[in-house]
Amino acid sequence: MREGHAMERSDLAGYAATSAGSKGRRYQEEFRDNRPAFERDRDRIIHCAAFRRLEYKTQVFVNHEGDYYRTRLTHSLEVAQIGKGIARRLGLNEELTEALALAHDLGHTPFGHTGEEVLNRLMEGCGGFEHNLQSLRVVDELEERHPHFNGLNLSWEVREGIVKHSSQYDAPAASIYQEFLPGTVPSIEAQLINFADEIAYNNHDIDDGLKSGYINLNQLKKVELWNEVHEGILAKYPGIDVDRGICQTVSALIGVLINDLVNTTADNLRTLKIETLEDLKRVNLPVVAFSPAMADRNAQLKRFLFQNLYRHYKVERMRVKAERYLAELFEMYIKHPTLLPMKHQVKMERDGRERVICDYIAGMTDRFALDEFKRLFEPYERV
Repeated sequence: MREGHAMERSDLAGYAATSAGSKGRRYQEEFRDNRPAFERDRDRIIHCAAFRRLEYKTQVFVNHEGDYYRTRLTHSLEVAQIGKGIARRLGLNEELTEALALAHDLGHTPFGHTGEEVLNRLMEGCGGFEHNLQSLRVVDELEERHPHFNGLNLSWEVREGIVKHSSQYDAPAASIYQEFLPGTVPSIEAQLINFADEIAYNNHDIDDGLKSGYINLNQLKKVELWNEVHEGILAKYPGIDVDRGICQTVSALIGVLINDLVNTTADNLRTLKIETLEDLKRVNLPVVAFSPAMADRNAQLKRFLFQNLYRHYKVERMRVKAERYLAELFEMYIKHPTLLPMKHQVKMERDGRERVICDYIAGMTDRFALDEFKRLFEPYERV
C-alpha cells in the first residue's frame, strides 16, 4: 500500500513541508496502511526502543534524585507540545514538527551533556561523538525492527531535521553528510524545533530548579523576563500560593515566548516574500526567530540558569561522578570487549570496537549505567 499523501491536511501553508513533496525513504517498503509519511515517522519514533529509554535519561537531575523532575522523555513531550502549537499557528506540518520533536534527543547519552562531553573526548581520533549525529545513527542503524534493513527508515526531511538541530548546547553537526545539503537551511518545521526545545528546557529547568531548592524566587527577581511575567500573575491572582504562582508564571512565560516567536517568524516570512518551499530554498536564510528585544531578554534568562542552576555545586558533584562512571566503563570495555553482550560484540568487525562501545554506552539510561558500574567495579555486587 502507498503512503497516504491525499490524507494530509489541505490547509497547510505553501511553505509547509508535505508528505507528497518528501524526498522519500532510503529503502522501499510495502505499507500496511495509507498514513501520510510524517505521521508514520512520528509513530515509528514513539514505538522505538531508544524513545522508551529517554524515560530514564537525565535532563538536569539524575533519575534517582526524585520522581518529579523532568527527564529526556518528558522534555521531548513538552517540546512536541510547544512545537505543534507554533506549527498550527503558522500553517506548518504538525506531524513533521512532532516527529522532529520526539526524535531530537534520541542520541543523548546518560547523564545529560556531561555524558556527551565524556564520550566525545574518549572517541577522539575515532570519529568523536555528537548527539545529533548519534540521533541519526539511532534511527538509521541502531534500531533493529525491520526484517530487511536496520533503522526506522524515516523520511529524508525528518533525518535532515535531526542532523541540523541546533540549540543552546549544540550547533548543527560539523560533518553534516553530503546527503543533507550542507549550507542549506532545513524546513521551517525543523527550524522551529530549535526554539521549541529552548522554550521547553528554559522553563522546565526553572520549575525543577525551584522545586529542588537550587534556585529561589528572590534570585529570579533579577531576571527581567521572569519578574515581569511573575508580577503580572501576582497582580491577576492576589493571594495565590507560591506553588500555584510558579506554575502560572511558567505557563504564561511559555505563552509570551511562543507569541513573540510566531509574530516575528510571520513578519520574516512576509519580509522575505516566502510563500512556497521554493521561496525558502531561494532565500536560504533562517526565518524562525525571536524579536531582537525578546532574544536579549531570553539570553539573560539562559545566563541566569547557567550560573545558578547548571553550575550549582550539587549539580557539579553529580557531573563529576558521571564523568568517572562513563570514563571507567569505556576503558573497561576497551580492555575487555567480551564484557559486552554478544549482540554488540559481533558488530565490532564492521563498526570498530570503539564505535560499538560508544553506541552501547550512549544507549544506556542513567540507572543502567550506575548499575553496570556497580556490577563491574564493586566486588560484592552480583554480575
